[in-house]
Amino acid sequence: MSAREFVGLVLLLLTCVAAWPAGLLCAQVVAAGWKRERHASSPAVENPSRVPYAVVMPAHDEAAGIGAAIQAVREQLGDADRLLVVADNCSDETAEIARAAGAEVTVRTDLQRRGKGYALDHGVRWLEQAPPGVVIIVDADCIVAPRALERLANRSACTGRPVQALYLMHAPPGAPLRLRIAEFAWRIKNRLRPLGSSVFGWPCQLMGTGMAFPWPLIQAAPLATGHLVEDMQLGLDLAAAGSPPLFCAQALVSSVFPSDSEGARAQRTRWEHGHLSVIASVGPRLLSQALKRRDGMLAAMALDLMVPPLAALVLGLVGFAFVDGLWWWFAGDARAFALAVFALLVLVAGVLLAWSSDGRQSVSLRELLGLPGYVAAKIPVYVRLFTKRQIEWVRTKRDDRSS
Repeated sequence: MSAREFVGLVLLLLTCVAAWPAGLLCAQVVAAGWKRERHASSPAVENPSRVPYAVVMPAHDEAAGIGAAIQAVREQLGDADRLLVVADNCSDETAEIARAAGAEVTVRTDLQRRGKGYALDHGVRWLEQAPPGVVIIVDADCIVAPRALERLANRSACTGRPVQALYLMHAPPGAPLRLRIAEFAWRIKNRLRPLGSSVFGWPCQLMGTGMAFPWPLIQAAPLATGHLVEDMQLGLDLAAAGSPPLFCAQALVSSVFPSDSEGARAQRTRWEHGHLSVIASVGPRLLSQALKRRDGMLAAMALDLMVPPLAALVLGLVGFAFVDGLWWWFAGDARAFALAVFALLVLVAGVLLAWSSDGRQSVSLRELLGLPGYVAAKIPVYVRLFTKRQIEWVRTKRDDRSS
């Protein structure tokens, strides 16, 4: 094999690695649309039994908005249910407001071990005094829809597996286009993709809030970490241990993107850096482990994990198309370039299908043309991944909200 043939083969293989996530994303979107159309006229089947549960709500300086989150939870609690707020390293009146709103509160202070994972571990250890059947984790800036908690608890208890609610984030009223496109991208990631995976019989990733666990699983889970995306890592750990999470689209948990530019940027950086770091450090190893064990569910979880955020996927394919195009120009080998362009077209088709089924309320078709600008705005985030990667948990700066 000549040096030119070798380089061409390497480029083709690398482009294949960059291209397959576009195909998986498109397949998930298509499957999600098929499932929604098939079940559009079918009423939801409710389980008449009711499983007692405990809600753990980690909170760090959430005095401005925790009252609404607690109220939404308390409206769904039965006599045997509990709501525990973990006031973690707070410098405001989070604990006092939570108690006044009717929640059970435990205060944690440890400035060295900071992060949501440590708060969750503290809450679970607190519950060991009187263990519940199911534990549901809800963030202090989220609102749970009616009956969401009951549905999560019942399904988790019946299956013995972690269950993830449909977690959506909305752009605030009058939000700029970048936030409305972010809302649309979020719906692709957190609704259409896990819904499509459920059609294939695949598990889903954990999303940080609206997560239900049978008590034995959450009690033994490795929670006490400062990982940037502790939720995603927890889901992978549980899947590797034989308990991959299930998706429950009938249970809705929602929140609002911060309109503050600094808060939005910090939130976006934490998510993007955490996700991409997990893809690089965990994805290939998890897939290798799944193949060795012949574990189809774990392999599906690994493949789904390795689909990067939408903007990163677009930028990666554009970059490969550019490099492959140069190779075609100088070496006359068009195979890698053709593959990169085809993957881009598949991705565009997937995004358009997603907009048609689930994005009209966020952006108009004309505004969707602003997607390249949204992608370009993410470039500094990815540059900082190599120059100034975020490695510590930092609370997102939120808008001031009355409780």
